[in-house]
Amino acid sequence: MFLYLTLGSNDLARSRRFYDPVLKEIGFVCSVHGDTEIGYGPANRTPGERERCFYLTRPFLNYPATWGNGTLVAFKAASRAAVDAFHAAALAHGGQDDGAPGLRPYHASFYSCYVRDPDGNKLSAVCETPE
Repeated sequence: MFLYLTLGSNDLARSRRFYDPVLKEIGFVCSVHGDTEIGYGPANRTPGERERCFYLTRPFLNYPATWGNGTLVAFKAASRAAVDAFHAAALAHGGQDDGAPGLRPYHASFYSCYVRDPDGNKLSAVCETPE
């Protein structure tokens, strides 16, 4: 359904210091970085899969980047351990806890965590398989 997602950043170097180790925990790597954007995609792409599907950019209109109230980007995690590692890496690299890893009431196997990146964007890692 989605081709890619983009969030704004006021400091791309700071964002990269946060996102590189955090997204590594769920199998994403930075595959492009420059003065105006950084992009992440699967570390082990399959043929035909997009190289990048998540970007952080300095806003085009030069207004400060702000987080959206009610906006959330949820990343798929292969295991509950990956959700735990995502959460720990986020906190270790300047993120804020917004919901510790655990089961949620959405269905019996919905295991997730919630964090805020250094710009205040809300992120989640989710594993939907039973363990």
